Amino acid sequence: MMSTVKSAEKVLRVLFALRGHYLFGLSNKQLAESLNESPCSITRSLQTLEADGWAEKRDNGNYAPSIKAVRFATACKEEHDRVQARIAEYQQRLETQY
Repeated sequence: MMSTVKSAEKVLRVLFALRGHYLFGLSNKQLAESLNESPCSITRSLQTLEADGWAEKRDNGNYAPSIKAVRFATACKEEHDRVQARIAEYQQRLETQY
């Protein structure tokens, strides 16, 4: 059985919940309700994310993924696209050789 760090799991759940909310973000209350966590727990997770540059507070008081998080997501998408292109290339070769 795999051992996990519960506090890390909570922080990552908050970061994942912020996806799709880059422009306007989500409030602490919205995050707490959607994740079924206490507002204090959400605050600690957001502080951790902010301290490492993964989330930021918007002018409206809500929290959103930071540009660091967006760049990470973009790099993952670009890598995925490269892999898909290679797979398509191999499939094309297989289809034309036989």
